[in-house]
Amino acid sequence: MTTENAWRRLSEHAEEVKSLHLKELLKDEARIDSLKHRHDHLLLDFSKQRIVPETFKRLAQLAEASDLTKHIERLFEGDIVNQSEQRPALHTALRAPKSTQIEYEGRNVIDEVYESLGRMDEIVTQIHAGQWRGFSGEPITTIVNIGVGGSDLGPMMACKALAEFRAPTEQKLEFIFVSSMDGSQLAEVLDHLNPANTLFILASKSFTTIDTLANGATAREWLCNASGLDDALLMKRHFIGVTAVPDKANEWGIPCENQLHFAQWVGGRYSLWSAIGLPIALKIGMTGFRQLLDGAHSMDQHFRHTPFERNLPVLLALTEIWNINFLDIHAHAILPYDGRLAHLPAYLEQLEMESNGKSVTQSGEPVTRRTCPVLWGEVGPNAQHAFYQLLHQGTERVMCDFILPARRYDDHSDELKKQHRLALANCLAQSRTLALGDDVIKHAENAPAHKRYPGNQPSTTFLLDELNPYNFGALIALYEHKVYTQAVIWNINPFDQWGVELGKVMANELLESIENQETGNFDGATNALLTEIHALNQFCQYKDQDTTS
Repeated sequence: MTTENAWRRLSEHAEEVKSLHLKELLKDEARIDSLKHRHDHLLLDFSKQRIVPETFKRLAQLAEASDLTKHIERLFEGDIVNQSEQRPALHTALRAPKSTQIEYEGRNVIDEVYESLGRMDEIVTQIHAGQWRGFSGEPITTIVNIGVGGSDLGPMMACKALAEFRAPTEQKLEFIFVSSMDGSQLAEVLDHLNPANTLFILASKSFTTIDTLANGATAREWLCNASGLDDALLMKRHFIGVTAVPDKANEWGIPCENQLHFAQWVGGRYSLWSAIGLPIALKIGMTGFRQLLDGAHSMDQHFRHTPFERNLPVLLALTEIWNINFLDIHAHAILPYDGRLAHLPAYLEQLEMESNGKSVTQSGEPVTRRTCPVLWGEVGPNAQHAFYQLLHQGTERVMCDFILPARRYDDHSDELKKQHRLALANCLAQSRTLALGDDVIKHAENAPAHKRYPGNQPSTTFLLDELNPYNFGALIALYEHKVYTQAVIWNINPFDQWGVELGKVMANELLESIENQETGNFDGATNALLTEIHALNQFCQYKDQDTTS
């Protein structure tokens, strides 16, 4: 079957299914059982999606017609899957066993991965033992990660999610994440830190990222002012560089022994598994970090070897393609019912919209179908008091991911256990009401219009046995492989981000005009704003001088 035939057959099927309401579909217990799938400690329940068993059969035909199996193998074998940059995308190698063989540019990339893991282990051991000391001889107790995008979102998300698995250390470590280029985050942080026991991790793949290096320069100035020492000693005691370009880190002043390296084929949004994950390893220890990698590797193997009809990433990708391309749903809410997953929505926004927010095919032709939806989300209880109004009674159709651990607080007080049960009840109640609408209310037909709920909003429930490093690794890898599967079927490149790069180039051009207080050869609207900015800054300078005199 050709891909066009598969798309056509799905379009025909959609006309048959569109009129079905979830309140009817959820009466079929056999259907419900057929739409629950498990791998390891993760269950995906698709029963509240607007699909019937035949839907998945036809979606699987689309995946087969798109040569998905071949593309999955190409990903794992290290083939060039990032066509525009002529690179492989070997994030799966970052969590593969040491015995794995993956050749790229004449060497086994696994050797490089484990060399970096070994160096991470040394740094983690040294800091945890209180043996990494600042300029005054005090042990390091505060870790400030300076990065942006994947170098910030991934480690920050994982450190928050896995905080309960904090590794035992000689001193309790404090973790702070800084990404804002305007200096506001860093300025607020520095006011409350002791420079003598603060270590900065500068995380930048290229080590030319202006946001990161500007924050790094401010941190360096702060340390110099506090210590009176020269750059070389401060770099050795208070900075670690994590990069794919060691020469650039050297130029910035970070000595080789304070650097961790990863390969150019590691994309930023896939980098938490690499040396970029150093804050995670410092937080939960190398044992916990390796459990995180093991959970992701387990999902890798499941994705690579499981038939489509039981393959969690494939089923998740196909379900969303069904919603986007056949049910015309173009908004996606990520709704974790666990405060530890507070940063997961922001992480997935980057993972999905930077990967699949594309409008040209692999061959450079305009796409003929919708691709990535708009993602947003929030921890469930907050979301309930914010945008759930739109989900329940708005005009937009939205697909939702409800994510929750079944167990928590096993060794804690009864009150905390009760709070977890409250979260479980709210999660199930919301997904049920979104599906069934006012069918959950007795005598709803007599209610006024403003108290009616149409329902039929599709959702998938992700049920973790519990949230731990292994299961968290599997969850993130699940989403990664879902994104790749969708990219294959849409025939787009999920591994480049030229839209991001263009903004950086434009910013550098405008920075020169702002610093020189000039109006450049920009569009009229931008030139007008530059004029306003220059005038306001000149007025402030004049006012300051007048006050001083």
